[in-house]
Amino acid sequence: MKYKYLDIYTDGACSGNPGPGGYGAILVYKGIEKIISGGEAHTTNNRMELTAVIKALEALREPCEITVTTDSKYVCDGITKGWAKSWRKNGWRKGDGKPALNPELWERLLELLDGHKVKFVWVKGHAGHPYNERCDRLAVDKIKSFK
Repeated sequence: MKYKYLDIYTDGACSGNPGPGGYGAILVYKGIEKIISGGEAHTTNNRMELTAVIKALEALREPCEITVTTDSKYVCDGITKGWAKSWRKNGWRKGDGKPALNPELWERLLELLDGHKVKFVWVKGHAGHPYNERCDRLAVDKIKSFK
């Protein structure tokens, strides 16, 4: 099966943690951009980071080959190091027996990843990556609507 290739860039932000939060995602396919953003009045930074990736993947209509670029070690490591799958297998418990945070978001992300070929790439936040900076602005702008 030949997959369409696209890039997804995401970021989440929170003013206070918890507090009002926002997320931004930019999907790029053959040079065409689709911008997605949103937020919640009371949330955490990690929830917004996860939600950004989820909302971007929910926008896809067919299986794709995707590179997701994020500044969230939480999201990147949760998938690439197999943590999320391990937490799910252990009833959403971490290796130390404590509950994994945000299990409903991790579950949704794992569901959405099935059927796609996805590679996660971590970039340092606020370090000049053009798409990461744009996603950050989208996320921060959403926070303002809750203040």
